[in-house]
Amino acid sequence: METVLVVEDNRSMQRTLQRLLELDGFLVQVAGDGAAGLESFRAEIPCAVILDLKLPRLPGKELCRSFKALAPSVPIVVLSANADVEDKVLLLELGADDYVTKPFSPKELLARLRRAIRRVAEPALQVTSAPSSSVPHELLILGDTTIDFTSMEASRQGEPITFTSQEFKLLKFLIASPGRVFSREELLNQVWGYENYPTTRTVDNHILRLRQKLETDPAHPRYFLTVHGTGYKFVSAAPSTPAKEPVKR
Repeated sequence: METVLVVEDNRSMQRTLQRLLELDGFLVQVAGDGAAGLESFRAEIPCAVILDLKLPRLPGKELCRSFKALAPSVPIVVLSANADVEDKVLLLELGADDYVTKPFSPKELLARLRRAIRRVAEPALQVTSAPSSSVPHELLILGDTTIDFTSMEASRQGEPITFTSQEFKLLKFLIASPGRVFSREELLNQVWGYENYPTTRTVDNHILRLRQKLETDPAHPRYFLTVHGTGYKFVSAAPSTPAKEPVKR
């Protein structure tokens, strides 16, 4: 049975969430503050986290960052009474998988939680398979960089590169359709799961970070291209340079 960690300091909300999740077939671990939440997470990695933002001892945003550093693939659904757009964008950039504003519909929360878990559990796109201890690893090779989607690790010339889970998701989504142009809204909806989300800055920031980590010259990208007025596309190889005609004398 899958275990969900609930980090929430309000006792009434703790009970509500525990009943809701147990009725839906989950095991539930409850932590009443940020430090207890981090301790519980380290003791047993859950299948997902429901995280309140306003917590004693350790703020929810710091906790979100810590969870993603420990286990990038574990989905995090944030609960907050704050509907501020900038707050949502920041949490997405820290690696949160979804954001639910209080008060919320129990059915909506369960649907978002299930969707986040499903998205992580979906079989990855096979780019290149390399057997390792009988487990096929899905690899992407970009120049001198190797990205392993199975172990969620990356390296350049043998040196590790750190990716957030959201950066892995965005990269994986883009390489599934090389050459196809995606608008910022499409990427936000498909990768982050937000429909009609009011800002697209978070997509630009993630593309920028992919370029910084994977491009030889981020200012002149060869893999992650901007299509002005539309969005972005991934190309697996640099466009060929047309041969120059001989100068006529």
